[in-house]
Amino acid sequence: MNTSSASPQEIKELDQSDPLSAKRGEFLIPADIIYLNGNSLGPLTKNSQQRAQEVVQEQWGKDLIASWNTHAWIDLPFTAGEKIAKLIGAAQQQLVCCDSVSINLLKVLASALQMQPSRNLILSQEDNFPTDLYVAQGLETLLGAARCKVKTVAEPDLAQELDEDVAVLLLTQVNFRNGDKHDIERLTSMAKARGILVVWDLSHSVGVLPLQMDKWEVDFAVGCGYKYLNGGPGAPAFIYANKKHHEAIKQPIQGWMGHREPFTFDPDYKNAAGMAQFLTGTPPILSLAVMDSALDVFADITVTDISRKANALAELFLDLVKDDEDLHSLTLESKADSAFRGAQLAFSHPDAYGICRALNKASVVVDFRSPNIVRFGFSPLFLRFEDIWRATQIIKKIVKEKTYLADEFSLRLKVT
Repeated sequence: MNTSSASPQEIKELDQSDPLSAKRGEFLIPADIIYLNGNSLGPLTKNSQQRAQEVVQEQWGKDLIASWNTHAWIDLPFTAGEKIAKLIGAAQQQLVCCDSVSINLLKVLASALQMQPSRNLILSQEDNFPTDLYVAQGLETLLGAARCKVKTVAEPDLAQELDEDVAVLLLTQVNFRNGDKHDIERLTSMAKARGILVVWDLSHSVGVLPLQMDKWEVDFAVGCGYKYLNGGPGAPAFIYANKKHHEAIKQPIQGWMGHREPFTFDPDYKNAAGMAQFLTGTPPILSLAVMDSALDVFADITVTDISRKANALAELFLDLVKDDEDLHSLTLESKADSAFRGAQLAFSHPDAYGICRALNKASVVVDFRSPNIVRFGFSPLFLRFEDIWRATQIIKKIVKEKTYLADEFSLRLKVT
């Protein structure tokens, strides 16, 4: 089918033949919303809504503190972690859900540096997600440049910078602005050949891209739970640590839940074995329960099927907008070839912020990324091909009529 000139009926046929079409029914999506922002905050699943009510009303409400045992609250960091392990190609007992990406990065980077006593350099990409760089810079401030030094280079220069001075390579697989995708297997292999430990941020990958952490021999990975995993705002993040490193790990944020016997209340810290040593404080049970339930949506499908549909949605979007004269002011900043990008498309425009605000008011929810990016996310579990067709019609109207220049769309909100 030539989708650039596809009729509404042909688009409808794409939805009818979609093997993932039934998944939309597992989400609570407002009828009038076209949600192209699942790469920032995934929508609520019906399972999660029910689980939240159950945990609050039946467990906490009636069983109180007994719920830590009766309802296995204490095990949730590992229960949810094992569900994510299946999505990233990891064997059991290498994942735990806890804290945020930022906190988990500090744990992982500090551990990796201690495992490299003769090296001190953390190498990363100049346009890596800022929080990853902030955490690395904070560690440099804490430890001093003699023990930790951060170096950032442009993406094309990464390979040539992998030398014996580098202790840790810290990268995000999918660039948050333009969606550029790293080849994890290739870069990890290059780093390993030079004795470098590798930390991957999978926040824009997990739940939408095929991943093989064990097969690719990745050392560590982190990722958030609120994007494609649909775990809710501020959902717990996760840590992957290859089992070969478990004995050598010494993460610095030592808390009672990471103790090998937390309820002996030993005044001296003795780290737990395996992934439990990455725990720190009391697990956030409400958030963990919601995310644990959200992960059930992946139980009967494959990430390969998810990725295939994500690409198809994005390709349809590109086909529908690429030849429209009224949209020539939008410049594609993502790779045209889906093999080299994540499940998002980024377009630059001088009035990108106003376009985002105008689209959101028109019920096409997208997001803005500074300085001039309109970003569209393609979450295949709830998006339909019909949604993409409708969204492009609205985009064309807004850009052609320049409604985004209205004063109401120039006011900057706190969250973009």
